[in-house]
Order: sequence, then C-alpha cells, then structure tokens
Amino acid sequence: MVSPASTAAQPCPCGRQGAAGRALAWGACCGRYVEHFDAAPAPDAESLMRSRYSAFVRQRADYLLATWHASRRPARIDFEPGVRWLGLQVRGHWTAQPGHAEVEFVDRQRGAGGRAWRLHERSRFVRAADGRWYYVDGDILR
Repeated sequence: MVSPASTAAQPCPCGRQGAAGRALAWGACCGRYVEHFDAAPAPDAESLMRSRYSAFVRQRADYLLATWHASRRPARIDFEPGVRWLGLQVRGHWTAQPGHAEVEFVDRQRGAGGRAWRLHERSRFVRAADGRWYYVDGDILR
C-alpha cells in the first residue's frame, strides 16, 4: 500500500512546474484541492481545471462532481477502464468578466486497446458567491 506521504511527494498529473522548472508534487499542487476540497478550494479557474484533470487521472469522481456547476452536473461519472492519461497542456486562460473565466487545454489519453487520442477544449468556469470556482461546460476545438 502506498502511504499518503509518498503519494503527496509524487509528481502531480497536471504537469504544473515550479520555479526550478520541475513538476510540482501532488501535495503541493492539485492534491491540496482534490484531497481537501472543503477546506482548500482551487483559487482560480486554471487551478480548478488542472485539479479536475488530475482527478480524472486518479478517478476521483467525488471531486469532479463537487466542482461541477449544479446546473450542468451529471448524476454520476463513469471512468473508461484501462485509460492511461498521457499529459496536459494548458494553452491559455482568460477572465471573460468578473466571476467568469475560460481555460483552453489539450489532454492526451491512450485507451485500453492502445488507441491514442487528444481532447482540445475551451472550458467555462464560474465563481460562486462563496468564492469557489466551478466547471460549467466546454466547447471541443479541432
């Protein structure tokens, strides 16, 4: 069994880098939001998007549902068996208006059968009255 301390030290799946150009550790990056959503919400839309990517990698449906805006939240999330997440690239992030932001990203995956694909999306986020950011929806880009 992997201890929480060793998990916290592993590189974060989102690939965010620190000042030294190295990937941040899970506990210093998305892990603090995914593991402690009630006490430590993501401070901005990009951080929320990165933490949601990491939650998909770690199959944390609880976090994904908690950070999905209630107006668009599905009843449940089913993870595709055998998917390997190969990386995330954030292409840009914008504040559309106060309390509304967008993040453009590309993620790469490989299915159980070996087929690789990428998702290029421009996602929309809103900030609630309590200061928390929520994923609303996104447009698939080509």
